[in-house]
Amino acid sequence: MLIHLDLDGDPRDTLDEFQALAESAGAEVVDAVRHRRHSPDPRFFLGRGKVEELAARIPAEGIDLVLIDHAISPAQERNLERAFRCRVLDRTGLILDIFAQRARSHEGKLQVELAQLRHIASRLVRGWSHLERQKGGIGLRGPGETQLEMDRRMLGTRIKQLERKLEKVRRQRAQGRQARRRQEFPVVSLVGYTNAGKSTLFNALTGSGLYADDRLFATLDTTLRRLELPDGQPVILADTVGFISDLPHGLVAAFRSTLEEVGESDLLLHVVDAADPDRREHARQVQQVLADIGASEVPVLTVYNKADLCQHPVGILRDDREAPEAVWVSAAAGRGLDELEEAVAECLGGGRVRGRVRLPAHQGRLRARFYQLGQVLDERVEEDGVIDLLVDLPRRELDRLRSNEGLTAPLETETALHDPS
Repeated sequence: MLIHLDLDGDPRDTLDEFQALAESAGAEVVDAVRHRRHSPDPRFFLGRGKVEELAARIPAEGIDLVLIDHAISPAQERNLERAFRCRVLDRTGLILDIFAQRARSHEGKLQVELAQLRHIASRLVRGWSHLERQKGGIGLRGPGETQLEMDRRMLGTRIKQLERKLEKVRRQRAQGRQARRRQEFPVVSLVGYTNAGKSTLFNALTGSGLYADDRLFATLDTTLRRLELPDGQPVILADTVGFISDLPHGLVAAFRSTLEEVGESDLLLHVVDAADPDRREHARQVQQVLADIGASEVPVLTVYNKADLCQHPVGILRDDREAPEAVWVSAAAGRGLDELEEAVAECLGGGRVRGRVRLPAHQGRLRARFYQLGQVLDERVEEDGVIDLLVDLPRRELDRLRSNEGLTAPLETETALHDPS
């Protein structure tokens, strides 16, 4: 049974999404209940009359699990279980269960276990009959209190172990990012609401066989692949975990090392399910999560996926300055991918530039740097030792040479390629 509480002042209706979450976790949904209140009841979260009504319906319908579409307190969870005489799980617990099913990598499993243990720590007494003796009194003192303290200590020890392991993983990820920066590979991350088609788009762009499915949270582990853009520039494309409304804070904290990849990206591709009627609200939720993880300043290119379901033509949408603003694609049909790669190249480097650059004889290091980039089309050495090079390279690389490596000579007869400005 699914239960959604409509609270005054909260216009969101997430019951359909909650049902998709339940089915994604493997539950068979027998009944869905809406309940309206001005505010949650402190003891049951639901109204007492509604609790009594449902307590009679649940055994009659053969229900053995009740899912609450909200985050509820441990006390409310225990009180509902006593009233319903079956297992009760809130939205946070359901999402944690899905993450536990889907985690494949060692890092992903560590992150999910950490989030689960932090969640369980506040609900430790539920379901332990011997712990009922902890309330004290004559004949009621005994091992219950000791057992509870032991369980909490074991949980605390395991949580600290996981935090140390994930800190090591975080340092390894940081080293990997530094190595990619040294190779001067821009990182482009796919972000978006869960089930927007990020993994399907990732496979279409890179030719990978990454698992993709039409269900929520099909992807948990970040995957990196190299992609070469039309202007010849290589980039690292990252597929990330999908976001969702009311994403538990414990998950955001546990997946910090994974989500740091998003914050360190050069460009974010915000994949939107264009066929979803709630796409505007979902986009707002994604922007909120990006702000929470410190990635709100990273440039974003919106990708409207599933254009075939909307009968919308694929292509690039541009702003008043003719810069790419959004791209319509169909990842499943493989349409609009060339336009997307073109837009990514423009966003990253502003296109390519071509022209002659004259370097003094003592700047042989810069000459070698141009050759290292593989962009020298012609070379002439003049009588006074000046090196005259004809180069063709991304504007991004030229700007980096000027800002970081001491290039001061201008490009003569400079021509912009694929650059509307």
